[in-house]
Amino acid sequence: MDLFTKAAELGIQTEFIDGQGHRHATDAAALEIILNAMPVRAPHRFLDRPVVVRSGRDAHTELGDAVTLPLKWKIVADLKVIAQGETGDRIFNWPSDLPIGAWRLHLTDASLFSEEVPFIVAPPKAFGGDFDRSWILAVQLYGVRSSRNWGMGDFTDLQGLIELAASLGAGGVGLNPLHALFDDRPADCSPYSPNSRLFLNALYIDVEKLPEFSRRDFAGGDAISPLRQSGVVDYVAVAELKWQALRSAFAAFKAGATAERQSAFAKFCAERAPLLSRFACFEVLRHKFSKPWWEWPEEWQHPDDAGCAALRNGSDATEIEFVEFVQWCADQQLQSCQQLATRLGMKVGLYLDVAVGVQSDGFDAWNEQMAISRHLAVGAPPDPLNTAGQNWGLAGFNAAGLEVQSFAPFREMLRASMRHAGAIRLDHVLGLKRLYLVPHGFAANNGVYVQMPFEALLAVTAQESMANRCVVIGEDLGTVPEGFREQMADWGIWSYLVMMFERDDRGSFRGVDHYAPNALVTFNTHDLSTYAGWRCFSDLALKRSLGIDPGESDDARWHALAMLTDVLRHHAIDSDDLYAVLRFLACTKSRLLAVSLEDLLGVIDQPNIPGTIDEHPNWRQRLPISIDAIGAAIDVAALKDATGERTQGSVA
Repeated sequence: MDLFTKAAELGIQTEFIDGQGHRHATDAAALEIILNAMPVRAPHRFLDRPVVVRSGRDAHTELGDAVTLPLKWKIVADLKVIAQGETGDRIFNWPSDLPIGAWRLHLTDASLFSEEVPFIVAPPKAFGGDFDRSWILAVQLYGVRSSRNWGMGDFTDLQGLIELAASLGAGGVGLNPLHALFDDRPADCSPYSPNSRLFLNALYIDVEKLPEFSRRDFAGGDAISPLRQSGVVDYVAVAELKWQALRSAFAAFKAGATAERQSAFAKFCAERAPLLSRFACFEVLRHKFSKPWWEWPEEWQHPDDAGCAALRNGSDATEIEFVEFVQWCADQQLQSCQQLATRLGMKVGLYLDVAVGVQSDGFDAWNEQMAISRHLAVGAPPDPLNTAGQNWGLAGFNAAGLEVQSFAPFREMLRASMRHAGAIRLDHVLGLKRLYLVPHGFAANNGVYVQMPFEALLAVTAQESMANRCVVIGEDLGTVPEGFREQMADWGIWSYLVMMFERDDRGSFRGVDHYAPNALVTFNTHDLSTYAGWRCFSDLALKRSLGIDPGESDDARWHALAMLTDVLRHHAIDSDDLYAVLRFLACTKSRLLAVSLEDLLGVIDQPNIPGTIDEHPNWRQRLPISIDAIGAAIDVAALKDATGERTQGSVA
């Protein structure tokens, strides 16, 4: 069997048309690497995909031609049989009263051949929210200034932001990903390149809020003031101080924590087991061996709970407990933020971003080696904004590995993300249907599209969304397959509409009636220019100075500005400032509006420029003023007037 035939059988699309209309064919050498990186999956004879049943809806399954009828089936949860039966037809209906959950379907035909596939019973839709139309204040948390933080925004600052947002009438606060990064590589600060999506970035902990922390016993206090004054986050210096302080707090906890604190810590560890214990062991091993996990001694190259138990009974026990303690502290403080939002009556609360993948040498890739392919990077083919294509350097899920594990790794990621959130945004949600994968060592335009079990992933998302009462928004920008948005909407997953992109073939901005109700609408994103920067062309000038094709000429930008004026005037909005744009967006039927704090403060430089690393201070820029001065720096009356129809408290 040649490479391209094998690829076709695995759902790998080796030719595609990019966003510029150009045809691409994958190089054979690249394809071979991709195929070798995929886990081996036994071919299905009876069913070609997992079975998905939506509660309250009729559901049937069509059997493959290889089945010798009659066929016996049973739906199993561990050792318990939930339902069973026999069919003599190739198309048969499932019982209508099956409980919601993730089960295994066992099939045996008349020839005694057996097969097993995941069987998912899902609610009809994901959680739809208990509000009509609302808005959220979107913030890069690391960039928040305050008179008390240690040079980057923290969870106490987040409480201040929640109070500010509530006073402005917002229903929540939207944040950059809070995923765990690498404590020994603090300069690798992109929140979209995590060590793990299951745990939190410890640098957001307000150490001084920990009961065990003593400023008197902390030697690094003199270094904090210069970090507060810096225009960019000095992650290396911040990390050095915070980890020193966290270790001091942990030592005090070990020496004399109250019974209440000890009990709360033990409860958290039990609640997050076994993943927390594995993560703690992984971090200790990573520091011990100082190399990627695939180069570790053989006995540690795969997660092993018995091995982890032995490790924590040895000389590394205290260090393992320290990692768990830090995660507990972060979880407690984030939980307090969501609880504050709830007390203030905010219908959304925290809106958290979820990265599309993980670093290949991080915990998630080690812990889920069957479901995550470390040799392949998630990216995107060429499009008008990124003409060379994109390689995000992140390892993503693969279909075969997820199916074997009944989608448990995907489910755990969702649970961790929804734990303290009223809404989450799945970055690059197109990856639930197909992922663009680039093998290591090849250019971004030499990747392939790989099909994913879209319906099963949507079903799991709906399950977790309802269980956690968490709205799910899918970032569906870019080249979208036909019917994708319709299927996503049918499952109750919201769309993500960016006004910058919502234009017709003539460049005209689309009117308010264009915007879908179940969607988050915003003018821009962290990867795009701020409103002030867009109006003064600074993004175009900066990209050109860095040798990057901005994908837009000055003439095109002038045309865009004219088109913006046209659409605003068409809707009886007479000005062109940010508040005019917010008034326009607030008039749409889309149920969530995100308002960037950088835009409100007139910041010109954008948080991130895709395709750059050190050429631009990505993920490092701090807000120009302190959090307690923000209310006086923005035009509160204009903001409230623009968003008046969306003030919190309006219930659907």
